[in-house]
Amino acid sequence: MTKPKKIDHIGIAVASIEDTLPFYMGVLNLELVGLEEVRSQGVKVAFLKIGESKIELLEPLTDESTVAQFIKKRGEGIHHIALGVISIEERIKEIKEKGVNMIHDEPVNGAGGAKVAFLHPKSSKGVLYELCEKQ
Repeated sequence: MTKPKKIDHIGIAVASIEDTLPFYMGVLNLELVGLEEVRSQGVKVAFLKIGESKIELLEPLTDESTVAQFIKKRGEGIHHIALGVISIEERIKEIKEKGVNMIHDEPVNGAGGAKVAFLHPKSSKGVLYELCEKQ
């Protein structure tokens, strides 16, 4: 079984990236390194660099998106932890062989051109983990 390379990023659900960025940039002094919409996931994202990892702010594009539902249910805050992996398809197979349920049985396109897949939080004690393979 291959090990994750690192924590690629920590996803934080926010109602508004525009309203949230001043805290992360002005107070925490983090550098904004990317801003994009990921329509397939229903989110606008902002990446802020911290060491070799990032913080990913997730703003819902619609009231029906999973991030919007998360905010309605739990409020703004930590949404997921993304683990940087090599060969995401192999990691999904290994994880499923251990009896872990996946939200995505196959990788989907994520922010920054990454291939991503989420583990179901019911299989990981309530924590939403994302496997993230950068191209």
